[in-house]
Amino acid sequence: MSSFFSKLLITIARRKLESKDSSTKASNKLVIPLARRIKIEIAHGIKDYIYVLIGVFSAGFGLKGFLLPNRFIDGGATGISLLLENITQIDLSYLLILVNIPFLILAAKTFNVKFALRSIISIAILAVVVHYVNYPTVTEDPLLIAVFGGFFLGLGIGLAMRGGSVIDGTEVLAIWLSKKLSITIGDVLLLINIIIFSFGAYILSIEIALYAILTYLAAAKTVDFVVDGVEEYVGVTIISNKHEALRKMIVEELRRACTIYVGKGGYGGQEESYNKDIIYTVVTRLELAKLHTEIDKIDANAFIIMGLVKDIKGGMIKRKPMK
Repeated sequence: MSSFFSKLLITIARRKLESKDSSTKASNKLVIPLARRIKIEIAHGIKDYIYVLIGVFSAGFGLKGFLLPNRFIDGGATGISLLLENITQIDLSYLLILVNIPFLILAAKTFNVKFALRSIISIAILAVVVHYVNYPTVTEDPLLIAVFGGFFLGLGIGLAMRGGSVIDGTEVLAIWLSKKLSITIGDVLLLINIIIFSFGAYILSIEIALYAILTYLAAAKTVDFVVDGVEEYVGVTIISNKHEALRKMIVEELRRACTIYVGKGGYGGQEESYNKDIIYTVVTRLELAKLHTEIDKIDANAFIIMGLVKDIKGGMIKRKPMK
């Protein structure tokens, strides 16, 4: 980190602390850790938006380079937008925003306002890219259009999710309905897309609807490859000397449950081993970026083990949105 940037972060941290308590001058003991946390938030924020930007341009390429010029559709909110574009001739960039607005309002209630705002920004950038960027029409072969249009669109959706936002709002609706109806997110998405493809077969043609199913499958598999599926949970094991601070952060700040295992350090000689608590918690894929950011604020050298969890029942995971 440059000395100028370090001084700037320390100044920001000092002013932030002194704004809370103007009667006393903030000491370096408090300022430096806060400056470090601000630095981590900025670094993680930049990384997340890089994911989102790459995802937006990838999705735009899938839409304008493959699907849109050949009047193909996809599943989800993007598929609804493409279908409406074929019917109404309204520009796709406007439809992407209009169709996703109800889903983003639901996202603000289901997750949090910050997640919804990031998703609004991502979708708005996608609309600008679709409207102004002139992608070349790559091919007119229906099979290549369906497969590679779905691939680039799915890559964009997956990267946006890795950045902590969505550019297709039906995942939010699927998560909300799965909680209300006690069915899996995958089943909800399947039902939504069956309705979309049925309208596509009626309005456009059965052939285009069949290709749309292929596009959807290519996109879905690509999203699975990028983020291992929106409906999967991640079991996170954290080993750190600052285990108590990490436990408080998970329970008090993120409002997530965790389990503490009593362990013993095994590295080095017998005289170097010591007791330590091992933390285990479960979060969703959309919450993983936030958890990493908070862990790095406390202990950047924490040993973290992550494993996919296919299903989960009970606990706090579905009841409270992460702050």
